[in-house]
Amino acid sequence: MSMWFTENQTANFGITAKIKQTLATVKTDFQELQMIETEEWGNMLVLDDMVMTTERDEFVYHEMVAHVPLFTHPNPKHVLVVGGGDGGVIREVLKHPSVEKAVLVEIDGQVIEYSKKFLPSIAGTLDDPRVEVKVDDGFLYIANSKNEFDVIMVDSTEPVGPAVNLFTEGFYSGIKDALKDDGIFVAQTDNPWFKADLIHQVYGDVKKIFPVTKVYTANIPTYPSGLWTFTMGSKIHDPLKVKPERFHEIETKYYTPELHTASFALPRFVSDLLK
Repeated sequence: MSMWFTENQTANFGITAKIKQTLATVKTDFQELQMIETEEWGNMLVLDDMVMTTERDEFVYHEMVAHVPLFTHPNPKHVLVVGGGDGGVIREVLKHPSVEKAVLVEIDGQVIEYSKKFLPSIAGTLDDPRVEVKVDDGFLYIANSKNEFDVIMVDSTEPVGPAVNLFTEGFYSGIKDALKDDGIFVAQTDNPWFKADLIHQVYGDVKKIFPVTKVYTANIPTYPSGLWTFTMGSKIHDPLKVKPERFHEIETKYYTPELHTASFALPRFVSDLLK
């Protein structure tokens, strides 16, 4: 008998993957965690029945969270990743030679533990000497940080459970204070097909706080609808005005300097959400 995992992305729509085996099922202090080996996507991390990442398509999300802000900033040295316990964003951050320190703040330590065990290609750089891993509440960590980081990346789950506070105007205001005078932040902001109201709300909240606010997209097949958005808030630097010489060669599978610019060209129904 075949085994299948289905994420019900709305009450009327879902995505299904055939399972080879379930590697782990754990009830943590914050959520239900599953590691599943799938036929199509390799090992898959699932939190509260939502797909967080898979071995096959993870590179899209992690590259676009990391490289768009890191190439926009002229000299990023101190970087903070909130959430992202699978380690994928940290892996991409460390590809930038200017980065001297990368702090990962993940509220659920078991996400880190199980990612190291079952997703080593994603979590393998968490032991790098430039990385400081903190098992802590990202909202509170931001609130206690002032003028500290060049770039902050919010790699959260959807706005449910422990991630609810990471989609609030107060959190974005705290991020502004935690950034240096020319700092940049990026947050994943879900998909425009099913979460249009969320994108509209987040963009409006960020625009109240940051002089430069932009939305960009990427194609991630195992995320709801496949079309994913990211919202950037910047104190000074415009991602569409990066000088060509700023781009240096790094190993990627999705991100390119050309795509950096192209990802900000939004379908009309998405740009209409920003009005």
